[in-house]
Amino acid sequence: MNSDHDHDFHNTIDISSSEEDDHNEKIYYDVDDCNADDNTTDEYNVMMDSDNSSSEKSYVILKQDELDKRQQEEIQKVTSVLSISNGDACMLLLKYNWSATNVNEAWFEDEVKVRGSVGLLDVDHGVKFPKNDKSKADCGICFDSVMVKDSANCGCGHVFCKVCWEGYVSTAIIDGPGCLTIKCPEPSCGAAVGPDMVEVLAKGEEKKKYDVFWLRSYVESNKKIKWCPGPGCDCAIEFDDDSYDADNYDVTCDCKYVFCWKCMEDDAHSPLNCETVGKWASKNTDVAQDTNCWILLHTKPCPKCNRPIEKNNGCMHMTCRTPCGYRFCWLCLEPLHHGRSCNGYRTKAVKVNKDNKKRESEKEALERYTHHYVRWDANKRSRRKALLDLHKIKTTHLKRLSLIYCLPVTQLQFITDAWLQIVECRRVLKWTYVYGYYIPKQEEAKKLFFEYLQGRAEARLERFHFWAEMRLWPFITNYHREASLEKFRSFRAKLANLTRVTRSYFEKLVRALENGLSEVDSNGGVSKTSVSSEHGGEEVDPHEVVSKTNLSSVQGDTAGSSTKVKGQKRSRHHGESLNKLAKSVQGARKTRMRRTLN
Repeated sequence: MNSDHDHDFHNTIDISSSEEDDHNEKIYYDVDDCNADDNTTDEYNVMMDSDNSSSEKSYVILKQDELDKRQQEEIQKVTSVLSISNGDACMLLLKYNWSATNVNEAWFEDEVKVRGSVGLLDVDHGVKFPKNDKSKADCGICFDSVMVKDSANCGCGHVFCKVCWEGYVSTAIIDGPGCLTIKCPEPSCGAAVGPDMVEVLAKGEEKKKYDVFWLRSYVESNKKIKWCPGPGCDCAIEFDDDSYDADNYDVTCDCKYVFCWKCMEDDAHSPLNCETVGKWASKNTDVAQDTNCWILLHTKPCPKCNRPIEKNNGCMHMTCRTPCGYRFCWLCLEPLHHGRSCNGYRTKAVKVNKDNKKRESEKEALERYTHHYVRWDANKRSRRKALLDLHKIKTTHLKRLSLIYCLPVTQLQFITDAWLQIVECRRVLKWTYVYGYYIPKQEEAKKLFFEYLQGRAEARLERFHFWAEMRLWPFITNYHREASLEKFRSFRAKLANLTRVTRSYFEKLVRALENGLSEVDSNGGVSKTSVSSEHGGEEVDPHEVVSKTNLSSVQGDTAGSSTKVKGQKRSRHHGESLNKLAKSVQGARKTRMRRTLN
């Protein structure tokens, strides 16, 4: 079982399709309106946030040169005040978390105590490495008699030959960052082996590794600086959370790796906070331990032939293998172009006995979790596939397009931008399903409003992903002779505008979710929010559909009716209103279908 779009860009695919397929494509993937302004083409747009100003970056990407500079500045602050060597200053800064202020304060309060805690002896470098002493002494490790000039000590008087010292230091460096705090080889001695000694005793790569440990100690002791977890990346990120009010710690490093600075999740998870992501990860771990749950979550039967299938990658449009060939939506298993959104979860009304109430409740909870997990995981996989496709486009297909149409690669940047946007939108859409899962059941208005926004975002992304994936391929292969430069320019204009429109919608969606969907008022209704219904130019106002029912009465509004009869009427009206809004949304989709057919 493969996704319709889960193809390898290196393989030639059959672009030709039946007349019926072309007709269906026109219904759902017609983007001729993408050439107009946002005000007229953004028919799904919801004015979720009147503040369109983007927040400035609250982090700084630090490369190794900048880190070295900052580290040396801290060392200089200590050496200039205390008149000690750089090596001794490093030992003190390591002890006091690389804070020159803390080192100076502790030093002037009790120098002897500070030296003792670090193992820092007040001796010259010549004492540690005597050069002219030709007398002999016994090495404390190998017990050979050696000249003192061929030995070394920490200033404590415990003599060891340089060969043993080199082996001792080399082993410590290989063992890891603990080499920064090694002591004299004499078990009873606490004298520190500082950078000045390692500089003489370590060789080649070991010396470089030792220097890296010092730099890492500087970064890891600073609460505002963290290393980028990207593979092979040497950058660090400094986050100024003191002047940052929003609960968004998403970071994009220069290496293009995206992660959360706060919890170090290997994928940015806005608009969710770290606590919610942690709860979701824990939930997934618990369910994954149950084999039956895993099968339920990761496989589905074909709606026509009932063969068990596991989706690998790509978008949500599926085609069962021959001889079945059934085309359906992976998320809801309905036929393609069924004309409705399938992002929302609906509780099934089932009559149960009191004895089976607990079992049915657990079953419903698992079904609800499965609904959200399947969609979360599907977008996660689609994002991963999009990243692979993006890599192929950058490394292979842009060069081919440049040769076919005699265009510089710089004029093909719109393709890379589109795929980067697809990757970002898949990430956002993935986490919206976790957001929806943790919306309290009693907040019906918020849940309804959220699912409407999410459904529009999902429809946009599927259309955008389809266009970037399937419409690009004929130009890459030059499969159709009519794939002229003029048509390619038309494709470029449409894809660039579709990228811009989709980016704008998802940015507004993220801001709305980060603000807790503030459009849903304290009484449980939806505030005046214009939603283009594509229905004869009219606008659907969720307030008129939802707020009229006074949803807060279902949540125990103290201003409600004084009689149970009135409360029951409002409850019935509440259920009817939800159906009205759902029908309004479905009507909008049908209207778009009719317009396209005409």
